[in-house]
Amino acid sequence: MRRSSTRRSRQSIRGRHRVEPVGAALSLLLAGTLALAPAATAHADGIRAQQWGLDALHLDEAWRTTKGRGVTVAVLDTGVEADHPDLVGNVLPAKDMIGFGAGQGDRDWARHGTAMAGIIAGHGHGPGDSAGVMGVAPEARILPVRVILEDGDPARAKARTSRGNALADGIRWAADHGADVINLSLGDDSNSAHPEPSEDEAVQYALKKGVVVVASAGNGGDKGDHVSYPAAYPGVIAATAVDRYGTRASFSTRRWYAAVSAPGVDVVIADPDHKYYEGWGTSAASAFVSGAAALVKAAHPELGPAQIKKLLEDTARDAPVGGRDDSRGFGMIDPAAALRAAERLRPQSLRAASYGKKYFGEGPDAPRATYSTADWAGPLAGGTGGVLLVAGVVLWRGRRRRV
Repeated sequence: MRRSSTRRSRQSIRGRHRVEPVGAALSLLLAGTLALAPAATAHADGIRAQQWGLDALHLDEAWRTTKGRGVTVAVLDTGVEADHPDLVGNVLPAKDMIGFGAGQGDRDWARHGTAMAGIIAGHGHGPGDSAGVMGVAPEARILPVRVILEDGDPARAKARTSRGNALADGIRWAADHGADVINLSLGDDSNSAHPEPSEDEAVQYALKKGVVVVASAGNGGDKGDHVSYPAAYPGVIAATAVDRYGTRASFSTRRWYAAVSAPGVDVVIADPDHKYYEGWGTSAASAFVSGAAALVKAAHPELGPAQIKKLLEDTARDAPVGGRDDSRGFGMIDPAAALRAAERLRPQSLRAASYGKKYFGEGPDAPRATYSTADWAGPLAGGTGGVLLVAGVVLWRGRRRRV
């Protein structure tokens, strides 16, 4: 059984109000649950100034190249509020892999998923889109796939015994329905966490179809740094969290699979109630990285998942001593630098260099020879000429002896 590795505390945007943290067991949990609280005193037109991640990632420069138009990011989460003013027009029809639990309009529906979608593709609202949340790739499309329940959903107990393959099924569905990037701001980093073959296979299926897969590294930094899945599956871009100073967040899991870091502390997020909140978690970091991947994919759709992963790693800023460590991976993502570096790349497939199953055993038979008149006429003519020449010499020498 999987259980939550995260907590919820409540914080308003302007002031932090301590409330009892809430934890809950889920079949799949939010590896980066956000700190949420009513923000009745906050105004939408004051939100943009508090989005420190926009400046930290040099997005003004990146947006001169692209804002993500033409790219679809699948958000596998608790659902997405398509009518939120910061997302309206960017959200595609949703797929529900759960089939029960809270529904649209309920308080325990789509809060986490909407927050992630806003970080990835929020476009703001109001005059000049100056109010509300601006995402990393504000012109990208969001494909919501509901694969988990909110912490407070009364049906979460049922989720432990039903739809156990929702995540694996959701990954495959997203890969088959136009996703260019899959964001997995979720995971299991409990003591009993272990790899699920169906999930691993689904991730590899998506990668082979050219889909970039991003996941949160986990929020177990102060609880033993347990390995989190799906972050640890091969090929996944695992995101760790840092604060506005580039320092690793204390909760962010430190593990070998860490690829890059991104903002995960004091992140301003959108909510289905059309208010704004301040959150923390590697969930937010994953969403920032997915947005960056969407920008690269929009400008260079020919690049494969492995290339985009390496691009984000190679162009990351403030790399740790030695180039990489388990706390921040290769450093904080820099979408503008990644876009510049992508100009110098050639597309490569994710196909392995080996032959694969087709040639197991003795290998392929040598191709059978096929002949045409052109194949034998020339050599035959040359051979005949040589025989006649030798015969002529022999006859000439014999004639000389007789004389």
